[in-house]
Amino acid sequence: MISRRELLVVFTLGALTAPVKSVAQQQERRIPRLGVLLYFPVASRQQNWDAFREGLRDHGYVEGRNILIEFVSADGHPERLGELAADLVKMKVDLIVTSGTEPVQAAAKATKTIPIVMTSIGDPVGAGVIASLARPGGNVTGMSLLATDLSAKRLQLLKEMLPGLSRVAILWNPDNASVALKFEQMQEAGPVIGIQVQSIQVRSGSDLEGGIEAAARAHANAIMDTGDAVQNTYRVQIVELATRHRLPVASEFSASAEAGALCSYGPNQIDQFRRAAAFVDKILKGAKPADLPIEQPTKLDLVINKKTAKALGLPIPSSLLLRADRVIE
Repeated sequence: MISRRELLVVFTLGALTAPVKSVAQQQERRIPRLGVLLYFPVASRQQNWDAFREGLRDHGYVEGRNILIEFVSADGHPERLGELAADLVKMKVDLIVTSGTEPVQAAAKATKTIPIVMTSIGDPVGAGVIASLARPGGNVTGMSLLATDLSAKRLQLLKEMLPGLSRVAILWNPDNASVALKFEQMQEAGPVIGIQVQSIQVRSGSDLEGGIEAAARAHANAIMDTGDAVQNTYRVQIVELATRHRLPVASEFSASAEAGALCSYGPNQIDQFRRAAAFVDKILKGAKPADLPIEQPTKLDLVINKKTAKALGLPIPSSLLLRADRVIE
């Protein structure tokens, strides 16, 4: 028979150990799990995702310690994005992070409840993933590139850089809603500034060689990309193929200028990915995506590759070189 004293010891020990176990379980549950949905593997955008991790660290999150990150990639096959997004929902991740129009659309279709933070998307309103920049209205928020608004400006800059420019071949993916809007804007702006726009549809890397050869046969004076996931991933190949035909390449992102394109003009992608981490932090602390306005680029960079210009025998106006944020010698 248990004495009163022994019974008190049992109850005391139980009272002490039960809360400890409960607290431990709660701490384990509190570690948030992010699902990152990618069109192409992390390695193709290593600098960008490194910047995102750096942004998380700036907000006190250390991967594996107080935050978990699950990367899933469609490996360049857009038809897999829906299935991968559904897998992340089944995994019950706390938040989905993604980049680019098609992955954001796939995530938004897969869930209306799990918060989604997007980055590097050209036109989220035009793509139908948010109601407006000021009031997203659903479970999606994050960063916009304002890419469609800048498309005509890129064409104007290229004309200023190459005064004899009369025909530009535009690489674009009709399956990407933001890119389709960019192409429409360029079609409208071209005649106004005296440029004939040639359509080169690029849905995958296998379309590049034939597309650029078609541009050369049609006597295009330059190639302009529209910054979708395929073109960003194959930027080196685009420059190499265009160089065979002595065609300068103009791009949206500085990574292409660094890879040998003549110039780039647009938002800093690395900065976008770093800033996306702030949205993750706010949501994990209780903010609702619907209440977080979409952030736009704070700075646009003009990068000119002078080395490429010299190789192609293209004199760049000194006024543009002075305006450039960076000149690659």
